[in-house]
Amino acid sequence: MVAIPKQSAAEFRRMRAEDVDRVAAIEASAYAFPWSRTIFADCLRAGYECIVLVRDGGIVGYGVLSTGANEAHILNVCVAPEEQGKGHGRRVVGRLIELARWQRSERVFLEVRPSNPNAIALYESMGFNEFGRRPNYYPAKKGREDALVMAMELLGAE
Repeated sequence: MVAIPKQSAAEFRRMRAEDVDRVAAIEASAYAFPWSRTIFADCLRAGYECIVLVRDGGIVGYGVLSTGANEAHILNVCVAPEEQGKGHGRRVVGRLIELARWQRSERVFLEVRPSNPNAIALYESMGFNEFGRRPNYYPAKKGREDALVMAMELLGAE
């Protein structure tokens, strides 16, 4: 008989300065045009809602949310490539939405690459709707790529 170790449940906590190197490494492994370590450190210093999803002592995903003027903006969501497809992205986005509600935001915005159908499907399944495009927003291998702008209204939501 082979014993298979059981993984513990992943839990959220606030991102800390000592997490930035690991978060930046996950970002670099997941995206062709990743945020830098400095951007994550700046988000922490600016007081953005920066969270990590941790399981068995290791970070499996994270998110960054900016709030102000009764609005929230999801700036970054990422799950380590080896952990994708396990519902972690849905959990991270859900937690960011909760944080937006706690900050009394009335709506949440985000941008997503049109070339990322999995993320678009996730956001739509969670209640986000596309309402515009930002031309040439993202760097891409062959120049620039538009961003789909999506939003979710939180008024009256529980």
